[in-house]
Amino acid sequence: METKRIITGYLPDERPAWGKLIVFALQHILVMFPATVLVALLTGFHISTTIFASGFATLCFILVTKGKIPLYYGSSFSYIAAIVGITGATYGVVASDALIGQAQFGIILSGLVSILVGFIVNYFGVNKIEKVLPPVVTGPIAMIIGLSLAGTAMTQAAGFNGVTAQSSYWAVAIITLFCIMFFTVIFKKGVLSQLPILFGILAGYFSALLIDLIFKTNLVDFSRVFADGVINVPHFTLPRPSWAAVFAIMPIALATIPESTAHLYQLDLYVNDLAKKKGSKEYPIKDKLGLNLIGDGVGDVVSALVGGPAGTNYGENISTMAITKNFSVWVLGAAAVLTMLLAFFSPLANLISTIPSGVIGGASIYLFGVIGAQGIAILIEKKVDLFDAKNIGIIALILIVGIGGTYGFPNGSIPMFGMSLPAIAFAAILGIVVNALLGITQYLVNKKESKTE
Repeated sequence: METKRIITGYLPDERPAWGKLIVFALQHILVMFPATVLVALLTGFHISTTIFASGFATLCFILVTKGKIPLYYGSSFSYIAAIVGITGATYGVVASDALIGQAQFGIILSGLVSILVGFIVNYFGVNKIEKVLPPVVTGPIAMIIGLSLAGTAMTQAAGFNGVTAQSSYWAVAIITLFCIMFFTVIFKKGVLSQLPILFGILAGYFSALLIDLIFKTNLVDFSRVFADGVINVPHFTLPRPSWAAVFAIMPIALATIPESTAHLYQLDLYVNDLAKKKGSKEYPIKDKLGLNLIGDGVGDVVSALVGGPAGTNYGENISTMAITKNFSVWVLGAAAVLTMLLAFFSPLANLISTIPSGVIGGASIYLFGVIGAQGIAILIEKKVDLFDAKNIGIIALILIVGIGGTYGFPNGSIPMFGMSLPAIAFAAILGIVVNALLGITQYLVNKKESKTE
């Protein structure tokens, strides 16, 4: 007699038991925490405020989208260059309230652009938007989002200081990476299958403690855990009108639309794969692009109102959901609430900050790679013809401009005609424009050929 295979996983409207829910939420926090904090360090924003804004914006996103789209909102790397242009930040140094406030104003206007585009999408329909943002554009964009972060993952894993790498960092990075991969392969069902990222990070963390004990290294530093007391209110700042910030930051909202679209397509692909295996209803997530953009915009607005940077739906958390087959909105909501509380509880935030760079780098190698692989999945799932000259040209353009611009120039911004263009944003806009121009050209050529026949 054939044994019926049990499918493990949670669909968006399914809620795990409360104990499991908290553990799953903790995994999402660990995944989003490093990148969210890194953006604060790079842009001059306050770390505790950025953490609070991440949870608050996620909660608002869930409320606006009525729990239909399981995504986590975190600080966006696409805005870093534009924000630094306003705050003048150097790594790890907090900018003045006045400069942060100016950046906040630009971010709020950026959020309003996303909201407006969301309403336009809802009015004209997703099918019309797909002509502007087809899979041949969104797939490569998803790929460059993951691949453009590869350098961050590798330098974190190496503990690279600009000159040398550190063997102890590589050791914990390798342990973390292979533990995550090992756990994803051996844990196929049950609660354990939901927690490979968390287990991998914990394995890397304990290996770092062991290396410190044996070799007298200083991978884990507990000296600052209670340095800021126990309870501290995040440093909230108010927006300050600045047209310079508006012109620098607001246009990037248009460039992040393909990123949001790519994330939504990835999510739709994985959620409905699980739904099909569980014999459940179909979840029309990809049809909610307009609602997703409105939620994105609201996230930017509320984040900036309290002093947080611009954000996006985090690919790391999408990867985590894809790997663990856990798409529960309840889990993401719990992660958001816990993140907001974490911002007030200094010792816990400082304790999470003791996770060594090597551990985070090892996990990031896997997570960022999965983001890139999901871009390939979009191309395959949507049956994009990779032998078509138009498609090949668009994919090549987006990949080279996005990846080359990220690694070829400081801060991932391309200097061109007196401007500094964020590589990922520029690649996305370029892909959209060239796709439209080639599409029109292709249409005219086909029309002319049909008349001659």
